[in-house]
Amino acid sequence: MKLISSNPFEIHEDIKRVRYVRDLDQLENIPPAEREKLKKVSQRYLFRANDYYLGLINWDDPNDPIRQLIIPHEEELSDWGELDASNEAGVTVAQGVQHKYSDTVLLLCNEVCGAYCRYCFRKRLFMDDNDEVTNDVSEGIQYIRNHPEVTNVLLTGGDPLLMSTRRLVEIFQLLRDIPHVRIIRIGSKMPAFDPWRILKDERLLEAFRTFSTPEKRIYLMAHFDHPRELTESAVAGIDACIRNGVICVNQCPIIKGVNDDSEVLAELWERLSWMGCPPYYLFQGRPTAGNKAYEVPLVHAWQIYQEAISRGSGLARRAKFAMSHATGKVEVLAIDEKHIHCRYHRALNPDDCGRIMVYHRDDDAYWLDHLRPVDGMGATRFGSAASTADLAENEIEVLGQV
Repeated sequence: MKLISSNPFEIHEDIKRVRYVRDLDQLENIPPAEREKLKKVSQRYLFRANDYYLGLINWDDPNDPIRQLIIPHEEELSDWGELDASNEAGVTVAQGVQHKYSDTVLLLCNEVCGAYCRYCFRKRLFMDDNDEVTNDVSEGIQYIRNHPEVTNVLLTGGDPLLMSTRRLVEIFQLLRDIPHVRIIRIGSKMPAFDPWRILKDERLLEAFRTFSTPEKRIYLMAHFDHPRELTESAVAGIDACIRNGVICVNQCPIIKGVNDDSEVLAELWERLSWMGCPPYYLFQGRPTAGNKAYEVPLVHAWQIYQEAISRGSGLARRAKFAMSHATGKVEVLAIDEKHIHCRYHRALNPDDCGRIMVYHRDDDAYWLDHLRPVDGMGATRFGSAASTADLAENEIEVLGQV
């Protein structure tokens, strides 16, 4: 891969252990005056990276996409959005356990990531007063045992691959002892942040071979946002997962300054399909507190998505463009001159699944709550986040999940 000679974090493909960077003063490529301004941001939303990932940045380019992804932005301090923009609190059934869709449970089993994406929709987890995550998954395991409709379990957080392999193996074994759990998912950006977490750990690869079986697979829900993350080592990390029985797919949000370009997305998806890690979801960015600088208006995002999926083979065009709304995954189906056509791909209320909703086109809107329904076309006016939260709580009661 291409090396950036002026970069103090110059990449070498034989790296075996990354060095973590938590202090902005270690970033000598950022002028001192600018670092002082950014420290105010990192005091609210933590900064964390490593020498490998920082080595992907072209510091001579102030608009470098990897820089935008990992380096704090002053606009993060603007008064915009909510920390829990999709009301995950409303589907939390125990500490670290979310049950939104009948067949899938999320275990938030780690509160740390390999690095902190500035646009993260769960940045609240990395704040001092947050206690949503638990390292003790026993209550979650018991909940899953008691709910035979649960066939999928997603390990998330934080990043599960930052946990010790010993702990991961314990969780894999506990889940495999539950007959109705067919799929274990690992939501992770470690293949992008630190591919050696996979490549250097033979015990982890052995666990993949043991617990990803022909009828009960482990899925890696990878998170590559930009083609520059697909280094030789990152590709090797995905290959190691595949060769040891793990099914790999990729999901990412559309991020201003990172991948809000149809050529960039098309290249990312095509290369991922060649690697055997095809695109799964392209998410509209949630209106999360601190994320204004990274948001792309919904109509513009749709146009970028449409152009991107017009290229490459069918395997590179699999991504659904969706909003992870409090009431479900709302897929954007089409946008014409007057209307935005949506469908519930997954729904908190099972009766909503598949429901078509038509809204008036609004080129300034970022989220479902910003749209005005077309009368008689199945759409709901969600309005404020508070009313959405109330709706979510009512629907959970219908499902009998709390």
